[in-house]
Amino acid sequence: MVRARPASQPASQPASQDGEGQDEFVFQISKDEYLDLLFEDLALPNLKQNQQRQLTEYKTHRAGYTANGVPANISVVRSLQNSLARRTAMTAGKRRELHALEENLAIISNSEPTQLLEEERLRKEIAELRAKIERVPFIDTFDLRYKNYEKRPDPSSQAVMFCLMDVSGSMDQSTKDMAKRFYILLYLFLSRTYKNVEVVYIRHHTQAKEVDEHEFFYSQETGGTIVSSALKLMDEVVKERYNPAQWNIYAAQASDGDNWADDSPLCHEILAKKLLPVVRYYSYIEITRRAHQTLWREYEHLQSTFDNFAMQHIRDQDDIYPVFRELFHKQNATAKD
Repeated sequence: MVRARPASQPASQPASQDGEGQDEFVFQISKDEYLDLLFEDLALPNLKQNQQRQLTEYKTHRAGYTANGVPANISVVRSLQNSLARRTAMTAGKRRELHALEENLAIISNSEPTQLLEEERLRKEIAELRAKIERVPFIDTFDLRYKNYEKRPDPSSQAVMFCLMDVSGSMDQSTKDMAKRFYILLYLFLSRTYKNVEVVYIRHHTQAKEVDEHEFFYSQETGGTIVSSALKLMDEVVKERYNPAQWNIYAAQASDGDNWADDSPLCHEILAKKLLPVVRYYSYIEITRRAHQTLWREYEHLQSTFDNFAMQHIRDQDDIYPVFRELFHKQNATAKD
Protein backbone atom coordinates (compact mmCIF):
# COMPACT_ATOMS: atom_id res chain seq x y z
CA MET A 1 0.00 0.00 0.00
CA VAL A 2 1.26 3.48 -0.82
CA ARG A 3 0.18 6.19 1.58
CA ALA A 4 0.71 9.92 1.01
CA ARG A 5 1.40 12.32 3.88
CA PRO A 6 -1.86 13.61 5.42
CA ALA A 7 -2.55 17.26 4.76
CA SER A 8 -2.62 18.03 8.47
CA GLN A 9 1.04 16.98 8.86
CA PRO A 10 3.90 19.26 7.92
CA ALA A 11 5.77 18.48 4.75
CA SER A 12 9.14 16.85 5.06
CA GLN A 13 10.63 19.57 2.88
CA PRO A 14 9.82 23.28 3.33
CA ALA A 15 8.00 25.00 0.50
CA SER A 16 10.09 27.06 -1.87
CA GLN A 17 9.23 30.46 -3.33
CA ASP A 18 8.22 28.93 -6.66
CA GLY A 19 5.67 26.67 -4.92
CA GLU A 20 7.55 23.39 -5.46
CA GLY A 21 8.19 20.87 -2.70
CA GLN A 22 8.34 17.14 -1.92
CA ASP A 23 5.55 14.98 -0.52
CA GLU A 24 6.43 12.13 1.78
CA PHE A 25 5.22 8.63 0.79
CA VAL A 26 5.22 5.54 2.99
CA PHE A 27 5.18 2.05 1.50
CA GLN A 28 3.56 -0.54 3.76
CA ILE A 29 3.80 -4.26 3.05
CA SER A 30 3.10 -7.28 5.22
CA LYS A 31 5.75 -9.62 6.59
CA ASP A 32 4.73 -12.32 4.11
CA GLU A 33 4.95 -9.90 1.20
CA TYR A 34 8.39 -8.77 2.37
CA LEU A 35 9.67 -12.35 2.60
CA ASP A 36 8.19 -13.12 -0.82
CA LEU A 37 10.17 -10.24 -2.27
CA LEU A 38 13.28 -11.16 -0.32
CA PHE A 39 13.36 -14.74 -1.59
CA GLU A 40 11.89 -14.24 -5.04
CA ASP A 41 13.52 -16.46 -7.70
CA LEU A 42 15.45 -18.49 -5.10
CA ALA A 43 15.39 -22.28 -4.78
CA LEU A 44 17.33 -25.24 -3.44
CA PRO A 45 19.39 -26.48 -6.40
CA ASN A 46 18.70 -29.92 -7.85
CA LEU A 47 15.77 -30.63 -5.53
CA LYS A 48 13.24 -31.63 -8.20
CA GLN A 49 15.43 -34.20 -9.90
CA ASN A 50 16.06 -36.00 -6.64
CA GLN A 51 12.38 -35.98 -5.71
CA GLN A 52 11.60 -38.07 -8.77
CA ARG A 53 13.91 -40.80 -7.51
CA GLN A 54 13.13 -40.64 -3.83
CA LEU A 55 11.85 -43.67 -1.94
CA THR A 56 8.06 -43.58 -1.60
CA GLU A 57 6.62 -45.10 1.53
CA TYR A 58 3.00 -46.17 1.94
CA LYS A 59 1.14 -45.16 5.09
CA THR A 60 -2.38 -46.00 6.25
CA HIS A 61 -4.89 -43.12 6.16
CA ARG A 62 -8.61 -42.85 6.95
CA ALA A 63 -10.66 -42.87 3.76
CA GLY A 64 -14.31 -42.44 4.68
CA TYR A 65 -16.64 -45.42 5.20
CA THR A 66 -17.36 -48.70 3.46
CA ALA A 67 -20.31 -51.15 3.50
CA ASN A 68 -17.99 -54.09 4.17
CA GLY A 69 -15.48 -54.65 6.92
CA VAL A 70 -14.57 -56.38 10.13
CA PRO A 71 -16.54 -55.83 13.38
CA ALA A 72 -13.59 -54.04 14.97
CA ASN A 73 -13.89 -51.21 12.42
CA ILE A 74 -17.67 -50.73 12.64
CA SER A 75 -18.80 -47.11 12.99
CA VAL A 76 -21.70 -47.12 15.44
CA VAL A 77 -22.68 -43.51 14.80
CA ARG A 78 -22.70 -43.78 11.02
CA SER A 79 -24.60 -47.11 11.18
CA LEU A 80 -27.31 -45.63 13.44
CA GLN A 81 -27.61 -42.63 11.15
CA ASN A 82 -28.20 -44.97 8.20
CA SER A 83 -30.73 -46.96 10.27
CA LEU A 84 -32.70 -43.84 11.11
CA ALA A 85 -32.68 -42.68 7.51
CA ARG A 86 -33.83 -46.07 6.22
CA ARG A 87 -36.64 -46.44 8.80
CA THR A 88 -37.81 -42.89 8.15
CA ALA A 89 -37.93 -43.49 4.41
CA MET A 90 -39.68 -46.87 4.69
CA THR A 91 -42.35 -45.77 7.17
CA ALA A 92 -43.00 -42.15 6.21
CA GLY A 93 -46.02 -42.99 4.02
CA LYS A 94 -47.50 -45.38 6.55
CA ARG A 95 -47.07 -42.85 9.37
CA ARG A 96 -48.91 -40.18 7.35
CA GLU A 97 -51.72 -42.66 6.67
CA LEU A 98 -51.78 -43.69 10.34
CA HIS A 99 -52.06 -40.05 11.41
CA ALA A 100 -55.00 -39.50 9.07
CA LEU A 101 -56.80 -42.64 10.33
CA GLU A 102 -56.31 -41.60 13.96
CA GLU A 103 -57.79 -38.17 13.23
CA ASN A 104 -60.82 -39.79 11.57
CA LEU A 105 -61.23 -42.17 14.51
CA ALA A 106 -61.22 -39.26 16.93
CA ILE A 107 -63.94 -37.48 14.94
CA ILE A 108 -66.14 -40.58 14.70
CA SER A 109 -65.68 -41.44 18.38
CA ASN A 110 -66.95 -38.01 19.40
CA SER A 111 -69.86 -37.96 16.97
CA GLU A 112 -73.54 -38.64 17.83
CA PRO A 113 -74.84 -41.18 17.20
CA THR A 114 -71.69 -43.32 17.42
CA GLN A 115 -70.76 -45.11 14.17
CA LEU A 116 -69.70 -48.40 15.67
CA LEU A 117 -68.95 -50.26 12.43
CA GLU A 118 -66.84 -47.44 10.99
CA GLU A 119 -65.03 -47.04 14.27
CA GLU A 120 -64.23 -50.76 14.35
CA ARG A 121 -62.93 -50.66 10.76
CA LEU A 122 -60.65 -47.69 11.53
CA ARG A 123 -59.30 -49.34 14.65
CA LYS A 124 -58.47 -52.48 12.65
CA GLU A 125 -56.67 -50.49 9.94
CA ILE A 126 -54.74 -48.53 12.56
CA ALA A 127 -53.61 -51.75 14.26
CA GLU A 128 -52.47 -53.22 10.92
CA LEU A 129 -50.51 -50.08 10.05
CA ARG A 130 -48.82 -50.02 13.43
CA ALA A 131 -47.86 -53.67 13.05
CA LYS A 132 -46.32 -52.96 9.63
CA ILE A 133 -44.34 -50.02 11.01
CA GLU A 134 -43.09 -52.10 13.95
CA ARG A 135 -42.00 -54.90 11.59
CA VAL A 136 -39.43 -52.58 10.01
CA PRO A 137 -36.17 -53.73 11.68
CA PHE A 138 -34.36 -51.22 13.86
CA ILE A 139 -31.00 -52.17 12.35
CA ASP A 140 -30.30 -53.96 9.10
CA THR A 141 -27.11 -55.24 7.53
CA PHE A 142 -27.74 -52.61 4.84
CA ASP A 143 -27.28 -49.92 7.49
CA LEU A 144 -23.89 -51.04 8.72
CA ARG A 145 -20.90 -48.88 7.88
CA TYR A 146 -17.27 -49.57 8.63
CA LYS A 147 -14.35 -47.18 8.94
CA ASN A 148 -12.35 -47.45 5.77
CA TYR A 149 -8.56 -47.31 5.64
CA GLU A 150 -6.33 -47.27 2.61
CA LYS A 151 -2.62 -47.05 1.96
CA ARG A 152 -1.43 -43.97 0.14
CA PRO A 153 2.02 -43.06 -1.13
CA ASP A 154 3.72 -40.83 1.41
CA PRO A 155 6.99 -39.32 0.11
CA SER A 156 9.86 -39.15 2.55
CA SER A 157 10.97 -35.75 3.83
CA GLN A 158 12.19 -33.58 0.98
CA ALA A 159 15.57 -32.37 2.18
CA VAL A 160 18.05 -31.83 4.96
CA MET A 161 20.28 -28.77 5.24
CA PHE A 162 23.56 -28.96 7.17
CA CYS A 163 24.71 -25.63 8.61
CA LEU A 164 28.42 -25.71 9.47
CA MET A 165 29.74 -22.63 11.29
CA ASP A 166 33.31 -21.90 12.33
CA VAL A 167 33.36 -20.50 15.89
CA SER A 168 37.13 -20.61 16.42
CA GLY A 169 39.10 -17.88 18.09
CA SER A 170 40.10 -16.30 14.76
CA MET A 171 36.41 -15.57 14.11
CA ASP A 172 35.96 -12.22 15.84
CA GLN A 173 32.51 -11.06 16.95
CA SER A 174 31.87 -9.08 13.77
CA THR A 175 32.71 -12.09 11.58
CA LYS A 176 30.50 -14.38 13.66
CA ASP A 177 27.65 -11.89 13.43
CA MET A 178 27.89 -11.88 9.64
CA ALA A 179 27.90 -15.68 9.58
CA LYS A 180 24.81 -15.73 11.79
CA ARG A 181 23.06 -13.20 9.56
CA PHE A 182 23.71 -15.47 6.60
CA TYR A 183 22.30 -18.47 8.44
CA ILE A 184 19.26 -16.51 9.61
CA LEU A 185 18.56 -15.67 5.96
CA LEU A 186 18.97 -19.34 5.11
CA TYR A 187 16.63 -20.40 7.93
CA LEU A 188 13.94 -17.92 6.86
CA PHE A 189 14.31 -19.02 3.26
CA LEU A 190 13.96 -22.72 4.07
CA SER A 191 11.05 -22.33 6.49
CA ARG A 192 9.26 -19.95 4.13
CA THR A 193 9.72 -21.92 0.90
CA TYR A 194 9.71 -25.60 1.88
CA LYS A 195 7.54 -27.66 4.21
CA ASN A 196 9.69 -30.73 4.69
CA VAL A 197 13.25 -29.52 5.23
CA GLU A 198 15.18 -30.61 8.29
CA VAL A 199 18.12 -28.52 9.52
CA VAL A 200 21.21 -29.95 11.21
CA TYR A 201 23.34 -27.37 13.04
CA ILE A 202 27.07 -28.01 13.54
CA ARG A 203 29.47 -25.65 15.34
CA HIS A 204 33.20 -26.29 15.25
CA HIS A 205 36.59 -25.06 16.44
CA THR A 206 39.13 -27.82 17.04
CA GLN A 207 36.19 -30.12 17.69
CA ALA A 208 32.78 -30.24 16.02
CA LYS A 209 29.47 -30.61 17.80
CA GLU A 210 25.90 -31.03 16.61
CA VAL A 211 23.72 -28.52 18.47
CA ASP A 212 20.18 -27.21 18.49
CA GLU A 213 19.11 -23.93 16.93
CA HIS A 214 19.49 -21.88 20.12
CA GLU A 215 23.00 -23.10 20.89
CA PHE A 216 24.02 -22.66 17.27
CA PHE A 217 23.19 -18.96 17.31
CA TYR A 218 23.90 -18.02 20.94
CA SER A 219 26.62 -20.27 22.38
CA GLN A 220 29.86 -18.48 23.34
CA GLU A 221 32.08 -21.57 23.11
CA THR A 222 35.26 -21.07 21.09
CA GLY A 223 38.73 -22.54 20.55
CA GLY A 224 41.31 -23.31 17.87
CA THR A 225 40.56 -24.23 14.28
CA ILE A 226 40.31 -27.66 12.66
CA VAL A 227 37.74 -27.35 9.87
CA SER A 228 37.85 -31.03 8.96
CA SER A 229 36.22 -31.87 12.32
CA ALA A 230 32.92 -30.39 11.05
CA LEU A 231 33.14 -32.26 7.75
CA LYS A 232 33.85 -35.55 9.52
CA LEU A 233 30.85 -35.03 11.82
CA MET A 234 28.59 -34.20 8.88
CA ASP A 235 29.72 -37.40 7.14
CA GLU A 236 28.90 -39.41 10.27
CA VAL A 237 25.44 -37.86 10.61
CA VAL A 238 24.65 -38.47 6.92
CA LYS A 239 25.60 -42.14 7.25
CA GLU A 240 23.57 -42.56 10.44
CA ARG A 241 20.38 -40.65 9.57
CA TYR A 242 20.17 -39.45 5.99
CA ASN A 243 20.35 -42.07 3.27
CA PRO A 244 21.17 -40.16 0.05
CA ALA A 245 18.75 -42.41 -1.85
CA GLN A 246 15.90 -41.00 0.25
CA TRP A 247 17.09 -37.50 1.10
CA ASN A 248 18.13 -34.39 -0.76
CA ILE A 249 21.22 -33.39 1.21
CA TYR A 250 22.46 -29.79 1.28
CA ALA A 251 25.19 -28.00 3.19
CA ALA A 252 26.16 -24.40 3.88
CA GLN A 253 29.55 -23.77 5.48
CA ALA A 254 30.75 -20.43 6.87
CA SER A 255 34.31 -19.69 7.98
CA ASP A 256 36.95 -16.96 7.94
CA GLY A 257 39.22 -19.39 6.07
CA ASP A 258 41.77 -19.59 8.88
CA ASN A 259 42.77 -23.25 9.27
CA TRP A 260 45.79 -25.39 10.02
CA ALA A 261 47.74 -25.68 6.78
CA ASP A 262 47.92 -29.47 6.91
CA ASP A 263 44.17 -29.73 7.66
CA SER A 264 43.00 -27.96 4.50
CA PRO A 265 44.07 -30.82 2.15
CA LEU A 266 42.16 -33.19 4.44
CA CYS A 267 39.07 -31.00 4.03
CA HIS A 268 39.51 -31.28 0.27
CA GLU A 269 39.76 -35.06 0.53
CA ILE A 270 36.68 -35.48 2.75
CA LEU A 271 34.56 -33.29 0.51
CA ALA A 272 35.76 -34.85 -2.74
CA LYS A 273 35.52 -38.48 -1.66
CA LYS A 274 32.70 -38.56 0.89
CA LEU A 275 30.41 -35.53 0.89
CA LEU A 276 30.18 -34.04 -2.60
CA PRO A 277 29.29 -37.41 -4.21
CA VAL A 278 26.17 -37.61 -2.01
CA VAL A 279 25.02 -34.00 -1.54
CA ARG A 280 22.80 -32.13 -3.94
CA TYR A 281 24.58 -28.83 -3.35
CA TYR A 282 27.35 -27.58 -1.09
CA SER A 283 27.90 -23.86 -0.56
CA TYR A 284 30.89 -22.27 1.16
CA ILE A 285 31.17 -18.64 2.24
CA GLU A 286 34.42 -17.18 3.46
CA ILE A 287 34.03 -14.10 5.64
CA THR A 288 37.26 -12.14 5.76
CA ARG A 289 38.98 -8.97 4.62
CA ARG A 290 42.34 -10.69 4.66
CA ALA A 291 43.98 -12.51 1.79
CA HIS A 292 42.64 -16.01 1.14
CA GLN A 293 44.55 -18.87 2.72
CA THR A 294 45.00 -22.58 2.06
CA LEU A 295 41.38 -23.56 2.70
CA TRP A 296 40.11 -21.23 -0.03
CA ARG A 297 42.69 -22.52 -2.51
CA GLU A 298 41.79 -26.15 -1.75
CA TYR A 299 38.12 -25.34 -2.22
CA GLU A 300 38.85 -23.61 -5.54
CA HIS A 301 40.05 -26.97 -6.86
CA LEU A 302 36.77 -28.52 -5.76
CA GLN A 303 34.75 -25.81 -7.49
CA SER A 304 36.48 -26.52 -10.79
CA THR A 305 35.77 -30.25 -10.45
CA PHE A 306 32.28 -30.51 -8.90
CA ASP A 307 29.24 -28.76 -10.35
CA ASN A 308 27.41 -29.05 -7.03
CA PHE A 309 30.01 -27.01 -5.13
CA ALA A 310 29.85 -23.21 -4.94
CA MET A 311 31.87 -20.68 -2.99
CA GLN A 312 31.56 -16.95 -2.35
CA HIS A 313 33.47 -14.27 -0.50
CA ILE A 314 31.91 -11.91 2.06
CA ARG A 315 33.84 -8.83 3.19
CA ASP A 316 31.19 -6.88 5.07
CA GLN A 317 27.49 -6.94 5.91
CA ASP A 318 26.45 -5.43 2.59
CA ASP A 319 27.73 -8.54 0.82
CA ILE A 320 25.54 -11.01 2.74
CA TYR A 321 22.28 -10.73 0.84
CA PRO A 322 23.81 -10.49 -2.68
CA VAL A 323 25.99 -13.53 -1.92
CA PHE A 324 22.98 -15.42 -0.57
CA ARG A 325 21.01 -14.69 -3.76
CA GLU A 326 23.95 -15.74 -5.90
CA LEU A 327 24.25 -19.07 -4.11
CA PHE A 328 20.55 -19.95 -4.23
CA HIS A 329 19.32 -18.24 -7.38
CA LYS A 330 17.20 -20.53 -9.52
CA GLN A 331 19.63 -20.21 -12.40
CA ASN A 332 22.08 -22.15 -10.23
CA ALA A 333 19.57 -24.97 -9.77
CA THR A 334 20.87 -27.07 -12.62
CA ALA A 335 20.08 -30.76 -12.87
CA LYS A 336 22.30 -33.35 -11.28
CA ASP A 337 22.03 -36.86 -12.65
